[in-house]
Amino acid sequence: MTQTAHIMDTASSQYITASSQYITASFSFRLHQCSKCPGDTEYHCVSCPCDLCPQCKENHVKDLQTIDHDVVSHRDKINYIPKQEICVRHPSHVYTKYCEPCELPFCFHCRKHRTHRLLDVKTAYKTKRQQHRGTIHTIRSEALFYRPVLLTEIKADVKTCHTEFSPLQSEMLTKAPKLKNLIDKVVYDLLNNVLCYFDFKHRCKKQKIKMIRHIGRLRRYEHRYVQPEFTFSALQFLSFTKTALPQIHLTLHTSQLSMTESLNKEDVMESLSAIQITERGNRRVGNQCLLKLTSGAELHQSLTVPDVDRCYHISCVTSDRVWVSDYRNNLMLTDTTGVPLHRVEDSCSGLYRYGLHTVNSESELIYIDRNYNINKLSKDMKTTTTFIERTDSTWRPRCVYWSPSTGDLLVGMFRTETGKVTGKVTRYNQSGQLTQTIQNHNTGRGLYRYPIYITENNNGDVVVSDFEPGVVVVTERGGRHRFSYTGHPSGSRLWPHGICTDALSHILVCDGITYTVQMINKDGQFLSHLLTKPQEMREPHSLSYDVNTHRLWVGSQLQNKVCVYRYITRQHALTDEHRPRPDGDTRYTTPRHDNSSTKRK
Repeated sequence: MTQTAHIMDTASSQYITASSQYITASFSFRLHQCSKCPGDTEYHCVSCPCDLCPQCKENHVKDLQTIDHDVVSHRDKINYIPKQEICVRHPSHVYTKYCEPCELPFCFHCRKHRTHRLLDVKTAYKTKRQQHRGTIHTIRSEALFYRPVLLTEIKADVKTCHTEFSPLQSEMLTKAPKLKNLIDKVVYDLLNNVLCYFDFKHRCKKQKIKMIRHIGRLRRYEHRYVQPEFTFSALQFLSFTKTALPQIHLTLHTSQLSMTESLNKEDVMESLSAIQITERGNRRVGNQCLLKLTSGAELHQSLTVPDVDRCYHISCVTSDRVWVSDYRNNLMLTDTTGVPLHRVEDSCSGLYRYGLHTVNSESELIYIDRNYNINKLSKDMKTTTTFIERTDSTWRPRCVYWSPSTGDLLVGMFRTETGKVTGKVTRYNQSGQLTQTIQNHNTGRGLYRYPIYITENNNGDVVVSDFEPGVVVVTERGGRHRFSYTGHPSGSRLWPHGICTDALSHILVCDGITYTVQMINKDGQFLSHLLTKPQEMREPHSLSYDVNTHRLWVGSQLQNKVCVYRYITRQHALTDEHRPRPDGDTRYTTPRHDNSSTKRK
């Protein structure tokens, strides 16, 4: 019986094992792999499209070639329904609605919100995510990229602070007794000289009473013995002065309200230490450390703008939206597919209305209208306001530029008097008030004639394309002339049109003679021809630099075409996977993926 039972148990075990293997084989699965490595997929790029693991996603959003791509988590790709959350006020129910005025989710039994504007939880989630899409993108592409570099600098500063604070701490401990002695002396003076003032006042009052009584006695004496109608004897007088006028002894109080030793701020600071704390604001990473030029300009994309004759001027709004204008009163907003989104009807027109618009940090369009006023179009493109009204009919604004560093508006103007044309640059603050005029050279002669494009460099220099003499004029923020660029080689003829600066402080200018885009440094030295008669377009005429993606937008003079180029890339930043070795070797190691868990069954 025992042997039979043993045989049955063995057969049952074998059956169970076989069944388990069959079930495992039937339900075996494989997680979807990353499109760029053997890692497991957790994210999806909608723009490419492709699947990404966490490491490849991080590289994807940091790369300037794909920095503006729309990367979502894989669950968002498959329209993932978030887990239902329990209501904190009614634990037996879940959140079903979202109250917009209160910005709170609620369940069926939360009656407080029933009269408010309500949304479905899922709809509210998608709306909020879309609203914060820009912030999420900035964190992914910028903050996470700068983080390891900033952390490295902070760690170095911490070590430096520890080294510098050690001797200062010892000095403070040495000077502490001296400071204590000063404080003790001040307290002593307070108790013995200042607080005694109350006793001094009391004694003065007593003496005043005695003096009043003494004066009264003198008056009685004068009335009795000094008046002419009275007669008195010498003995009687002497007797009165002895009994009626007792001696009054006055005491001179000479207490001084002073301290035995002065105690001012300088003494205290010297007694503590020589520590100086300077408020420097937020720590920033210089672009020179993170960006570098590529071997040449590479075409990223191109688009054709309908209803625009020639691309005389462009103003980049975002990585996928741009304002384009021509000389026929066409000012259009378009996306990268060429779809027109909005048109401005009252913009200025004419052959010499080149740089007539710009975009501020709020994505508002600032442009010159047909009456030479400077208007502002709201971000939602529903409201147009007059930002600067033309008050002097002799001057005509021709180009504008909004300064990201100061928030000021730079305006290039010209006027004609007795057949002579002169120009100037004016600066207006955020309230539209005139704060500066740049007009004359250091020697007194005029700086400009026909300023048609204007921009600003990272160091505050004002850079102007002056059409008539064919020169790029650069002045300091204060207005002092720095240099004038006349083309390459130096002194050659230049016909400057569109102009901009990049994150590395290079000045880029379109030349209408050679049909090139020339790059010079911030001091006016020629560096290279960034574009030389590009095949993608005819005669580059207008420029706009996107500070977020570090791409250059170029508009054509002879066709309604805009091309986007990449010529700047990010340097290899110090990341957690690229830390220096403990032995001091600062060479970066190669990032690796842990492939041990990338294939699962």
